[in-house]
Amino acid sequence: MASLFAFLRVISLLKAVWTAYSAFYLFRNYLAARKIGLPIRIIPISHTNPFWMLVDRHFISFIRQLPFGHNSFTRYNYRGWELADRYFSHHELGDAFIVVTPGRNWLYIANPDTIVEVFRRRTDFPRCLELTEILNVFGPNMSTVDGLQWKKQRKMTATCFNEQNNEIVWSETLGLANDMINYWSSKALLKTVAHDTRTLSLHVLSKAGFGKSFKFEGHDERKESSPSTSYKDSLQTILENCVLIMALGTKFLENPWLPQGLRRLNEACNAFQKYMTDLYEEEKQAFAEGRTSGRNLMSSLVRASQDEAKTGVGLTENEIYGNMFVFNFAGHDTTAHTFTFALYFLAANPQAQDWIYEELCQVLGDRQPDEWNYGVEFPRLKRCLSIMLETVRLYTPVPVAKWTDTRTQSLNVGAKTVVLPPDTMVIPSYASVQTDPKYWGSETLTWSPSRWIKTSNSTTANLEDEELITPQHGTFIGWSEGSRDCPGRKFSQVEFVGTMAVLFRDWKVDPVTQSGETIETARERVLRLIKSDSAPVLLLQMLHPERAPLVWKRR
Repeated sequence: MASLFAFLRVISLLKAVWTAYSAFYLFRNYLAARKIGLPIRIIPISHTNPFWMLVDRHFISFIRQLPFGHNSFTRYNYRGWELADRYFSHHELGDAFIVVTPGRNWLYIANPDTIVEVFRRRTDFPRCLELTEILNVFGPNMSTVDGLQWKKQRKMTATCFNEQNNEIVWSETLGLANDMINYWSSKALLKTVAHDTRTLSLHVLSKAGFGKSFKFEGHDERKESSPSTSYKDSLQTILENCVLIMALGTKFLENPWLPQGLRRLNEACNAFQKYMTDLYEEEKQAFAEGRTSGRNLMSSLVRASQDEAKTGVGLTENEIYGNMFVFNFAGHDTTAHTFTFALYFLAANPQAQDWIYEELCQVLGDRQPDEWNYGVEFPRLKRCLSIMLETVRLYTPVPVAKWTDTRTQSLNVGAKTVVLPPDTMVIPSYASVQTDPKYWGSETLTWSPSRWIKTSNSTTANLEDEELITPQHGTFIGWSEGSRDCPGRKFSQVEFVGTMAVLFRDWKVDPVTQSGETIETARERVLRLIKSDSAPVLLLQMLHPERAPLVWKRR
């Protein structure tokens, strides 16, 4: 009993020390924030506190049920609060305000000109590498380095994303999407599209990234196999468990005493590493012998690095592996989550399905997918692309965090110049600026892809006269902005548009009605689910899409 009391006293002492420590730094950061001269909101726990991140949403949900439950703590003190808040805080507090935490101060900005300035001043406001270092799974990469290292890596990785690779993405997407809709339409109801869109995205990356094609398998058709026997299975295992890998690290996973699930994950990491090593050596040999190899991302990256090494310093082997992992991680999860959001929005909006069907009929006619030409058809499918743009506008999967690092920086916010101390986070308020009525008109919180289309000739109703709008600079940053924008932007757009074309040329999708529901109330329920069930895990996603099963029907 005495030992129990002693243990409890130690716990109480640690809690008291932690509380005092947090209170001291919270007060210190508050004093620093007051000197900046912007509106302030104070929260007692840092956003990035790992223990808080495990319970934040559940705890906040509980507190909100109490009489005093609506305050700054429940409004701002959880990951993804920006999604629920949208532009309302900035309309209350102005173009910029500061959230004070015990860790550091967070400056949120929703002035388009200020956002553009932050992205333009890349060296003054670098990415906070503390938040991205978990991506160093297989080696340093564009997301985890800065300065001269980043310039070198960006120069060589940019050459990989070209029109030749986009043609591979297009043709592979069409075939896989066709198999996917055949699988979906064979079912009386589809519990969720999320698993299968991840598979489609994985297979597109397998072809475009490594030159390997795989037949589409629906979620219920997948068979368990050892990740060491197949490149596809090893990569799929890694991508489905990347949060665990990033949290634990590949070195920890090598421990033989770990449970079977983690040993299997280690097996997948080793198999994928070996596959990349073998392919790397093959590409180096082909380059040395002057042979032409595939047009995939891996071959392009190796060749770009070998070319650079003739006059400078190419990428190391680990840097190539690190960037290939990030290509797969970023291209897989971001696109798959965007597919899921878009398909549920479309299920709730049959008029939008009819709208893109009209475009598909005019552009594609009766021709089959193997007759569709990337260079001809993709630029004409503007409505299909607008589905992606509108979905990303409301649900940007990867917000970017900047900071002042170790230096003091001045920043223009409207007519005011503020001075930011070192270690200040600088956050472009995506969820605010991309929904603010000042820039997007009325009904900005409503999913409406037609807002992206304008007609160049008002006297005709010809779809060929339609054009995509160009938003005001700094008001749409779904693929980031400036020199560190996403190099795979068009890759993802080609994959998305190709999938939409195959799915909705001959098919339409509806939510499955529950007992006593009409189809209209079912659609309203899906929209409520998207709004209430979306939150960041590692990236922003729908947490439980299976709560709204879908059904596909031929037109």
